[in-house]
Amino acid sequence: MRLRVLLLVCVSSIALTPAWAKETIVEATSTIDGVIVHPDAATVTRRATIDLPADAATILLKNLPFALDADSLRVSGEANGRVTIGAVEARLAPAEPQAPDTAIEAKLKQLRAARESQQVTLDALAAKQAMIARYSQAGPEKLGPETRPLAIGEWSAAFDAIASALTRTGEELRGARVKAKELDDEIHALEAGTGARATRRPSREIAIAVESASGGRLQLSLSYLVSGAYWRPAYDARLETGGAAGKPQLEFIRRAAVTQNTGEDWNDVALSVSTTRAHRGAAAPEVQPQRVSFYEPPIVYAPKAAAPAPMERQMRRSAEAPMAAAAAPEPPPAPAPAEQQTAALESSAFQASFKISGRVGAPGDGTTKSFILSSRRMTPTLAARIAPALDPTAFLEARILNEEDAPLLAGPVAVQRDGMHVGQSRIAFVAPGEAVELGFGADDKIKVARAPVKRLENEPSWFGQTKYETRDFKTTVENLHDFTVPVTVVDQIPFSETTAITVETLPQTTAPTTKQIADKRGVMGWSFDAKPRETKELRLAYRVKWPAERDIVTQPAPIAPR
Repeated sequence: MRLRVLLLVCVSSIALTPAWAKETIVEATSTIDGVIVHPDAATVTRRATIDLPADAATILLKNLPFALDADSLRVSGEANGRVTIGAVEARLAPAEPQAPDTAIEAKLKQLRAARESQQVTLDALAAKQAMIARYSQAGPEKLGPETRPLAIGEWSAAFDAIASALTRTGEELRGARVKAKELDDEIHALEAGTGARATRRPSREIAIAVESASGGRLQLSLSYLVSGAYWRPAYDARLETGGAAGKPQLEFIRRAAVTQNTGEDWNDVALSVSTTRAHRGAAAPEVQPQRVSFYEPPIVYAPKAAAPAPMERQMRRSAEAPMAAAAAPEPPPAPAPAEQQTAALESSAFQASFKISGRVGAPGDGTTKSFILSSRRMTPTLAARIAPALDPTAFLEARILNEEDAPLLAGPVAVQRDGMHVGQSRIAFVAPGEAVELGFGADDKIKVARAPVKRLENEPSWFGQTKYETRDFKTTVENLHDFTVPVTVVDQIPFSETTAITVETLPQTTAPTTKQIADKRGVMGWSFDAKPRETKELRLAYRVKWPAERDIVTQPAPIAPR
């Protein structure tokens, strides 16, 4: 019977004691079996099979990632007999030089010889060009043989010969320089590649002290947290409006873009993505008491030479399915849409993760790989949303409910409406059971106009008088569809946080359906069903009063992020 190993795991950063150092060293090869990717790290599980000798031994696992968190290292295992796991040490392995690539070295030698030969050609052409230029600068009286001046009728032929020689030599020199530049670029590229491969990045070694009375086979499991890996959410929202008769349908696809640069490839692993952040913290921050007292000015002493402040460093570090064309006399079957492979949701009361189907891989060079986590079809609630003070355009909006047990993390949303891409939006964090509104582009069959009706300001004639400003706007909404459309108009009036400034809504204002939207002071909304060819008018009027000796300014108020 296989017995569960007695685990006495102790992660240590000090060297092995002399007693362990005399024991047998067993170098083992481990493979990555599973990875859980968090939004800010990854938990890696390795497996190894070791044939243990009798008595004490030290298992040595090499070439583990440098970014491994030694505090998160955990070891467990199973064996045929009784095996005790002792101290576990995570130590830094220095970078090892690599033997040069002989093929690349031979290519470099060949390129350097060609470059030297090309330099000889460049020097010769440059000397020829300089000689022709010096000959062209001589006077006509020195161009003839036996120092006889050249006849005037021969000057034109001499000029043409010099020009032709300079042109031909210049073209040859330009081509030789281009060839030399190409050789230089190729040499530099190869030299840079060999320099990058000259040494491997530092890694870690794990030494595990074990003791077995009779020896046997040990199935070892090793898990650790590693930085340099993360995943980011992305979403697709595809809306089918259905027109006047049909019901709208929305397909919402959740994706995960996995990126890792840990220095090790994840090949043929069981991959999961978790919504839990590994480095977020385990407890709420401690609230400290605050004391209020009168301000005392600091005592100023004679200045002293300031010591340089220490510098702070922050460490930061799809499978294609081949299609076979079968030659058959009968007509091929009608094409069917390919099914999207999705992940399995594993959720609990406090966390959720998605397990990617099958065994997949992710390269360790920072390449991003995308996976579909889930795809759901739902019936949304459609409405037109208008903010006429900012944009006189009606935008189609769909309200959906997150019915999954996993939250929707903040991320971009690619939006399609009736098969057409209409833009990209973004959602904030959406908890399970919470609703979210998604925009699906402009609705050109709803006409919107907003115009000022009246603006009135008084000019005080004496000190202490109150100054006021009255604003009045009319918004017109016309539905050109042949069916009823729910519409929400959002507008605003300023608000004051001081008693010296008052803002009052005037009686001609159309009563809003919602007096305050999303806890935004002064932001109100009017919701109604716009019937076909119906025109709706809304009025918004307010008055601001303040002391005449002061000036006021209207500016956006800060909004707390979600």
